[in-house]
Amino acid sequence: MSNNPLKNLKLLYVEDEANVRKYALSYFNRIFETTLVAKSALEALNIFKSEKPHIIVTDIKMEEMSGLELLKKIRQEDKKCQIVVLSAFLDTKYLLEAIELNLVKYLTKPIKHEDIYPVLLKCANNLRELDSDSISFSHECYFKIKEKVLINKNEEIKLSNNERTLLELLCINKDRIVSYEEIENIIWYDSIMSENALRTLVKKLRKKLPKDSLINISKLGYKIRCL
Repeated sequence: MSNNPLKNLKLLYVEDEANVRKYALSYFNRIFETTLVAKSALEALNIFKSEKPHIIVTDIKMEEMSGLELLKKIRQEDKKCQIVVLSAFLDTKYLLEAIELNLVKYLTKPIKHEDIYPVLLKCANNLRELDSDSISFSHECYFKIKEKVLINKNEEIKLSNNERTLLELLCINKDRIVSYEEIENIIWYDSIMSENALRTLVKKLRKKLPKDSLINISKLGYKIRCL
């Protein structure tokens, strides 16, 4: 799988049913460089303490210690680890308790590859943003704010000075509309901004971003759409 954002991440998979475990591992081993496996919550806790996985995918109902108890212990030590919970059925009681542990997703078994893969990609995006202060436009395209670098499919995309400045301004203010006046003051601080110059700059930048990442809000300004 080319340009796989999961390749360098470490997964801990916790499942006490042998057949379910075997089926899931055949998939996880293909997309993760390191897949750790535990047959119980107690074993998982020991592996977690020694290996520090980036992502945990765990069943919620197990003997000796439940998946919920396991996650509560993990959250006492680690707030960043990405957690995906699996259950044979949707249990509202467990779900409400699990939500408080900052889950990425609660999925019902059996696991379908097409369902869990987007969830794992979200885990990777979350980790990247926590570690590098980056903004993701897609699973393969993101902007590193501190380094002012745009990455797509693991390659740096060349930006002009004005493209970089505009993208940085939009990313820093990702939760609101950046007005035309703000853009003019930052990019055309020593001259007057023309509508044509702004449109040309935006057009060039859009070509380097996934579709619909840079949105025009009529008569107000621009905003980015990120994951």
